[in-house]
Amino acid sequence: MYTSYFSPSTLSEALALKADLADRARIIAGGTDLLLEIERGGRRGPDGDAPALIDLTRISGLADIREADGRIHLGPLVTHNQCAASPLIVQRAFPLARACWEVGAPQIRNRATVAGNVITASPANDSIVPLLALDAAVTLTSAERGERTLPLADFMTAFRRVDMADDEILTGISLRALAENERGSFLKLGLRRAQAISVVSVAVVLTLTPGLSPSEGPGVRVSAASIALGAVTPVVTRAAAAETFLIGKSLTDETIVEAGRLAVSAASPIDDIRATGEYRRAMVEALTARLLRQLRDGHERNGWPERPVTLWGGTDGRWPVEERRQTADGRARDTDDAIRNTQYATVNGKPVELPGNSTLLDSLRAAGYVGVKEGCAEGECGACTVFLDGMAVMACLVPAERAAGSDVVTVEGLSDGEKLHPIQTALARSGGVQCGYCTPGFVMSGAKLLEESPHPSRDEATQALTGNLCRCTGYRKILDAVVAAGQKS
Repeated sequence: MYTSYFSPSTLSEALALKADLADRARIIAGGTDLLLEIERGGRRGPDGDAPALIDLTRISGLADIREADGRIHLGPLVTHNQCAASPLIVQRAFPLARACWEVGAPQIRNRATVAGNVITASPANDSIVPLLALDAAVTLTSAERGERTLPLADFMTAFRRVDMADDEILTGISLRALAENERGSFLKLGLRRAQAISVVSVAVVLTLTPGLSPSEGPGVRVSAASIALGAVTPVVTRAAAAETFLIGKSLTDETIVEAGRLAVSAASPIDDIRATGEYRRAMVEALTARLLRQLRDGHERNGWPERPVTLWGGTDGRWPVEERRQTADGRARDTDDAIRNTQYATVNGKPVELPGNSTLLDSLRAAGYVGVKEGCAEGECGACTVFLDGMAVMACLVPAERAAGSDVVTVEGLSDGEKLHPIQTALARSGGVQCGYCTPGFVMSGAKLLEESPHPSRDEATQALTGNLCRCTGYRKILDAVVAAGQKS
């Protein structure tokens, strides 16, 4: 699958590895796209060989979100769930929070990074759209040449292509923090509510006339506008004509309709399996107008959860960075120990040597943990959900080596001897088990939800299970079980 796996403990070490290996290595953080591409024969080295992986997730300080000089700065390990749950992002960069919340499902968002989304540079990638509307820039670092920073618009050069040298690592993203007189949001059209690739997405950021607010209605005037469109051009683009038109105008119904019409001029969508180009153009117009109305009326945050469901339990959404590599007898060893690259993980409280050069899913099953099911092997069904260092993840999208020195919990580890976990009992009583194949994944997602929200609402239960598919189509009883488990706890 990959030739070798490196887990550096410092950024300098990672940069040195990237300089040495160049295009023979790929940087991995979340890996939710990368691992699938490698399995399908993509992202190869110059000779067509499988690449080496350089995993950044053990490096301290790369998952920080901070504000400085009127801009918000994201480290390269910041995940989509971190953005959705960040008070700073929600308050000062709401379009990004909303877009990150739309990505995949909780297990995906716990691994997938904003930086990875940007590097992949697909026009359908959700987080790129608000970043472009918020005048984002990326910082790239080379061991030999140091840092360089360039606008996101210049970084994306073509469809799924970026301006990044073989020895560079993306080490930061910055974006404009919204001022008091600015409003913004994001809308996405997908074929389902979760785990959906964008058919069309739109982000709008407006600077309003000083002293006015959306609550004052059509009298609000726009002094600056940013409108970014996703999935309708080879790269995410700005709707320049609509932006220029809005400047100096009040957000009347007529103005909004015309701005939506003008936004279409920036789109050149294709026909594909998800939609026709004609439909996409119509949706650009409709979504742009809908966002402008929301911003005018102050409704852009309607439906936003007080506390997004993350399925990261008692953690803060960051991966532990201390080295906790273990020997066969379970004793922790120091970072400098000779067994730095051992594959021992703690699985359900016991040290286990996991086979490498595979996904964590395949490795766990090879080690006998067959409760971890393969339903799709591409992060779509959630049957392989496990806890990695306290966070729910899809095991099919994690390199097996990433579990070295980490704590892993599978469905086999939830019960206390003969005593079932409350979610297991509730599923049995409600009739939510059905054929049983997908059940381990539902159990794991439900258990992690109960950890972070002991008495979940039905809406929270629904959010927690968006990454899990039931082929028997019996979601009602499964949801009943999650809610009931919380009521009895």
